[in-house]
Amino acid sequence: MAINEKHKRYYDWLAQVQEEIIDPQLPIIDPHHHLWNGDNQLAGSFPYLIENLNEDTFSGHNIVGTIFMECAQGYYSNGEEKYKPVGETEFVVNLIKASKKLPKTTNIIGIIGYADLMLGGEVKDVLDKHLLKGEGLFKGIRHAAGWDKNTEIHNSHSNPIENIYYNKSFREGAEELIKLNLTFDAWHYHHQIKDLSDFAINYPELTIIHDHFGGPLGVGPYEGKKKEIFQKWKDDISLLSESKNVFAKLGGLAMPVNGWNFHKQDKPASSDQIIDLHQEYYLHTINCFGVDRCMFESNFPVDRRSVSYHVLWNAFKKMILDYPDEDKNKLFFKNAKDVYGV
Repeated sequence: MAINEKHKRYYDWLAQVQEEIIDPQLPIIDPHHHLWNGDNQLAGSFPYLIENLNEDTFSGHNIVGTIFMECAQGYYSNGEEKYKPVGETEFVVNLIKASKKLPKTTNIIGIIGYADLMLGGEVKDVLDKHLLKGEGLFKGIRHAAGWDKNTEIHNSHSNPIENIYYNKSFREGAEELIKLNLTFDAWHYHHQIKDLSDFAINYPELTIIHDHFGGPLGVGPYEGKKKEIFQKWKDDISLLSESKNVFAKLGGLAMPVNGWNFHKQDKPASSDQIIDLHQEYYLHTINCFGVDRCMFESNFPVDRRSVSYHVLWNAFKKMILDYPDEDKNKLFFKNAKDVYGV
């Protein structure tokens, strides 16, 4: 893949921080990464395809498997609107097949796609097509719910309505996930965590994975309000953890939207800097959900705007350095394997 001058400057910036790999034999399933052609503004319009993913997953840690997370790529350009997202599942399956020709490649063992739950019961037809095109890899969906009244905050790419978790059609769509034993990844902003708690209580049979700590915002009207947001966030996470069908992904906190401004530094974040600024979010979530319901995630390449892959996983390992080996195995491998059925 040709690298233009803009990309070269970025890679040079990212390469400034190199760290020795901690516990390189520890098996890891990375349960949250994207693949895209370079038209996603969250990643700075940089392509992130199999070869880019391989560079990261083979950078030192023992990544034995990964799970692709929907990001509106490869949608069908023709046909009925509701079926267009099925193209993303086919897009990823084709990338995986093509990658088998490489000497070594990332083992993508699961696909989380998108289906519009606002279709209600009709979403079953879309889910069935995902399952067909997924060839055994399709495990569930994410219907991103990130909504904010402030125009400085970009709402999720699925264009959610306000209070979507309470919507009757959305909830009817969720019932179809339960019938098909599919998972639901929840992505929203910090002021919507309580909404998800209500949703989770009403659908205890639905396996819900809470992405990126519920998106504590730090830009626009939320800039400079980290302390007050954190206090409310702690209470909301504690409440959410009471629903035993909810699992927590630990990661996705280094995005620019979280307001840490790593991407504006002369050098990317080190593992120690990630720990200094983020550890209390991680440890509070683990304390609330327990080691049986948490899993570390990279959220790459979105978090790559701030930190390199091997440095991020070093930070995760440092955070729980004193945990028993059994707990480490759950947080880095077993929980992702069991929750997604991979």
